Amino acid sequence: MTEPPAEQPGKDERAPTLLQTAASVVSAAFGVQSEKNRERDFKHGKASTFIIGGIVFTLLLIAVLYFAVRLSLKAAGV
Repeated sequence: MTEPPAEQPGKDERAPTLLQTAASVVSAAFGVQSEKNRERDFKHGKASTFIIGGIVFTLLLIAVLYFAVRLSLKAAGV
């Protein structure tokens, strides 16, 4: 007797990919996270992944703002 093949998890039943995690972190940071993605993240994602992603995003945002201000001040002659 043969067993039926094991069903692969559906698209919504897998852990989010790196790209999906990054998109979730960025959209959550700006407050535009969709309900569907939020539910996927809470059901199948790991908190540590999102915490690390949030820290990395915050550091990158600070660096971009810092260099934008330095460039603006340099252009203004200050």
